[in-house]
Amino acid sequence: MRRPRSRIAAIALKEFWHILHDPRSLTIIFLLPVIQLIMFGYALNLEIQKVELAIIDLDRTPASRELIQHFEGSPFFEVMAFRAPISQIETLFLRRKARAVLIIPADYSRQRQQGTTVDLQLIIDASDPNAAINISNYCQQIVEAVPTTRLAPPPAPFEVKSTIWFNPDMKSAYFFVPGLLALLLVMISALLTSVAITREKETGTLEQLLVSPVTPVEIILGKVIPYVLLAFLDGVGILLIGVFVFQVPFTGSAVLLAFLTLLYIITALSLGLMISTVTSTQQVAMMAAQSATLLPTLFLSGFIFPLRSLPWILQLISYIVPARYYLVIVRGIMLKGNTLPQLITPALFLMGLSTVLLIIAGKRFKTTLEA
Repeated sequence: MRRPRSRIAAIALKEFWHILHDPRSLTIIFLLPVIQLIMFGYALNLEIQKVELAIIDLDRTPASRELIQHFEGSPFFEVMAFRAPISQIETLFLRRKARAVLIIPADYSRQRQQGTTVDLQLIIDASDPNAAINISNYCQQIVEAVPTTRLAPPPAPFEVKSTIWFNPDMKSAYFFVPGLLALLLVMISALLTSVAITREKETGTLEQLLVSPVTPVEIILGKVIPYVLLAFLDGVGILLIGVFVFQVPFTGSAVLLAFLTLLYIITALSLGLMISTVTSTQQVAMMAAQSATLLPTLFLSGFIFPLRSLPWILQLISYIVPARYYLVIVRGIMLKGNTLPQLITPALFLMGLSTVLLIIAGKRFKTTLEA
C-alpha cells in the first residue's frame, strides 16, 4: 500500500497534468489576472484630471488674467472662456460642456489691491458628489497659491500645517492596487478549486476515487497543492505589476507578505473546495465562486468603502469575508511597513477561516463519497 504522502503527490501530479493541458485553466490562472489588474488599476482612480472649467471674467484686468493663468497651468483643468450671459450657465451644464464655472467679480483687482477678501463664485455640477468635492478642493488650492505681493493680507490668528504619511501624493493607485491583489487572488483561487471536485463528478472519475485507497483529506490536499503554487505565482506577478507599472511603494518585509499571502491563498482555495463539494456542475460551481468572492470583496472588505459606513448587519457579515483581513495585511506591509506583531489579529482570523472552511469541505466530501 502506498504511503499517504505518495498518494497525495500522485493526486497533485494528476491535477498539475490536467491544468497544463487545459487552455481554459491556464487562461484563468495567468492571463485573466493581468487583464483585470490593468483594467481595474487604471479605471479605479479617484484622481480627477482635465475638468472642463468655464471662467467668466467680469474684471478683465492683469490681476484677473493672472488668476486664469494659474488655472490654465494646472493639470486638473481644461479652461475655456465663457462669453455668454451668466443666466446661460445652466445650459452649459445641461449640455455637459463644463463641470464647473468660476465667476471673477468686476472689482476683483480693486479688492486685491485693498487687501480685502475677494468673493470668487464657483458653481459646480454636483451630479457626482465625490467629484464635486474634489473639484472644489482643487480650485481652493489654486486660489490659495496665487501670490499676494501687491498688498499682504493681515496675518491669520493661527495656521494649520498638514503632513501626510504613507501616501503623500494622495495617489489612488496606492490604495486600490493592493486591494486588487486581494480581489484577484481570492477570485482566481476560489474559481479554480470550485471546479476541482465538480469536474470529477462530470467526467465520471469520481467513481475511481471511490474504489481507490485514499481518504477525503488526501484527496483535498492533492487537489489544493497545485493551486496553492499556481495562485502564489499569480500573486507574485500581480505584485510586480503593481510595483513597477503603477509605482506602488513596497516598504515592508517581502518574506512576511509572502507568508501571509500564502495563508490568504489557502483560505481562498478552501472556500473554492467547499463550493465544489456542494455543487454538481462546473458551471454552477464557477457562478457560485464568483458570487461568493467578487461582490463581498468589493463591498464588504473595505476595498472601496469604509466598513464603518456600512449598516451594522453588513458589518457583521464582513467578518467572514477573507479579503477584509488580507487588505489590512497587504496595505499595512506595502505602505506602512507593518510587522507580524502588528498584523497578528488579521492573520489569526485568516487561519480560523481557512480551518473552518477545510473542515466543512472535508466533511461534505466524505458525505459525497459515502453517498
